[in-house]
Amino acid sequence: MADYDLLFKILVIGDDKTGKSALLLRYVDDTFSESYIASIGVDFRLKTIKLHGKTVKLQIWDTAGEERFRTITTGYYQATQGVIIVFDVTDRSTFRRVESWVTDIEKYGSNEVEKLLVGNKCDITSKRCVTEEEAKSLALKNNMEYVETSAKENINVEKAFETLCKDKWEEKRNSRWCNLF
Repeated sequence: MADYDLLFKILVIGDDKTGKSALLLRYVDDTFSESYIASIGVDFRLKTIKLHGKTVKLQIWDTAGEERFRTITTGYYQATQGVIIVFDVTDRSTFRRVESWVTDIEKYGSNEVEKLLVGNKCDITSKRCVTEEEAKSLALKNNMEYVETSAKENINVEKAFETLCKDKWEEKRNSRWCNLF
């Protein structure tokens, strides 16, 4: 018998150097490293959480953000319940590409996938070039919530993953899968 009540597959996507791997490591292992090592293809981590009295196993997939890996990572959109789109608040080009990532979700993923926009590196206020208002507006336009994080300072990292899981939980509770709960 499984040691969990529900399994959520979460995909973390976005341009390279936005801090996707750092967010994942902070969330799962509560660690942070200053050194940057680019993800090659995909990696994943598991984390078990409690949600409304149920045990939920999170299978979190960390994808490479470089363009040359896009064909590899698109296959991971299938059977995904949640997607976190990460951009760097200090790099406007990563914000401009959010729409491209949303298009990929719509093209390769399910209509029922929950999306969350995450603006990472919010601790670097002196280099910030994307405002919170801009990001919230883009998130609203694409029917998703927005959370600002810092993997380095551990700001809102847990909140980001919890927001995605709670939104997905509510969707499942109100759907045809209600008997799972």
